[in-house]
Formats: sequence, C-alpha cells, structure tokens
Amino acid sequence: MIDARTTATPATPARPDGRAATQLRPLRFENHIAPNATGSTLIRWGNTHVICGVTIEDSVPRWMKEQGVTGGWITAEYSMLPYSTLQRKQRDATKGKIEGRSQEIQRLIGRALRAVVDLEKLGSRTVWIDCDVLQADGGTRTASITGGYVALRLAINKLMAAGALKNDPIVQGVAAVSVGVVNQQILADLCYTEDSSAQVDMNLVMTSKGEFVEVQGAGEESTFTEAQLSGMLHCGRTAITELFRLQQAAIDSEKKA
Repeated sequence: MIDARTTATPATPARPDGRAATQLRPLRFENHIAPNATGSTLIRWGNTHVICGVTIEDSVPRWMKEQGVTGGWITAEYSMLPYSTLQRKQRDATKGKIEGRSQEIQRLIGRALRAVVDLEKLGSRTVWIDCDVLQADGGTRTASITGGYVALRLAINKLMAAGALKNDPIVQGVAAVSVGVVNQQILADLCYTEDSSAQVDMNLVMTSKGEFVEVQGAGEESTFTEAQLSGMLHCGRTAITELFRLQQAAIDSEKKA
C-alpha cells in the first residue's frame, strides 16, 4: 500500500477543510485490492473512494473485426454502489438500464486511457477498466481516471513480466482533476460541498506530457470570463502535476516490495 499525501501548503480559510486553492485532498492508493483482476487499486481521495480493476480478454470487439481494425481496445464500466451516497442509490441493473451520467463517465474513462496507449502494441486484446465507487464526496470521475491509470500500469507490468507483451503499449501517463469557481475563487479538487455550490464546474484530463485529453466545463446558472478560464486551467495543471507524482509513487512502490 502506498500512502502518498500532498505537501502542506498555507490553508485557505474559505474551504471547508482548510486547504489552499490548488491543494489536493489527502490521496493514497492501495494496490492489488482485487486479487482476480490483472491489475487493481483502491484510490482513496479525501472521502471519495473508488476501486479500479483491470481485466484483459484475448479478443477484440466484433466491430473491430468487421471493420478490419487492427490492434487492441480499451473500454470502461463505471458504477456507484448503493451505499456510496448518503441516500441509497438504486443499482442500474435494478432499473434495467444504465443511467445517462454513468454512460458519460465510463466513455470519458475509456477515452482518457486510450489516449495514452498505443493500441497496436496492445495486440488483439480488450482491456476492461472497471471503476466502482464505494464512497462519493465529489470527483468520482476524476478519481476513476487517476486510479484507472495506476491499475492499468500494474496490469501491463504484469503482462510484460510474464512475457505476454514484449513492447510497452503505454506511451505516457494520464490523470484528471476537478476545478471550479466557488464564491468567485478558483479552486482545485472540489469536494461535494464545494461542487454543489460552484458557479463554474470543470473537469480536466491531462497527459504527463502536459497535453489535454479533455476539458469539460460549464457555468452553473452563471458565466465565466476568459481570465477565469485561464486561471482554472493553470490551477488544474498545478494539481495534476502533483497527481502524476502520487501515481508514480504508487507504481514505484511495487518495485520495492
């Protein structure tokens, strides 16, 4: 288990937990939480806890075969467990369909992980990224992407060690964080209380080379200026730089075990 916490910075009294504007909530990874998965980690990000598990099938979706698309594929499934929120959340299986929010998030997770993998080097395989939210306090989609990358890295390392993969298909890292404008202040890594009262809410997904994979932002019954947009991008980039350090610490801990 790796327990990686952010460096203490001057507190910002306006935040519920006293964090500075760009400071992340305490974050740690517990690797190999799901023994039957090829790679897995439990990301505890403040009071948001998500299990990210990777399983690999030696086949590709039918549409790839029909269209003659070579290489492999990465896809994701996302769900919030019934007890992850204060009031019980009904399972999608009980409702008979996946709700729109879950579909949007799992597509985002899949896009984020595919963006940093050479699918040709992956070979004729399908990689499943399963993200199950145990406890939600804001940022479940960003935690799923950030933890999903660690689980994927562990899974690929396992395949390479076994000789199933000769070339590393992962090109670079990926992580995500929420940013927003709360009481006219730009903040990173919003907890639920901040997210629910934000004038602007944004999710940033970035690679370790500093490139954007996705920017999801909207005013919540409000608008935002170009200066605020630039400020949110800068704030998010600062926070994601720290996330890459924490991810790498979790991965490197395996080499020392």
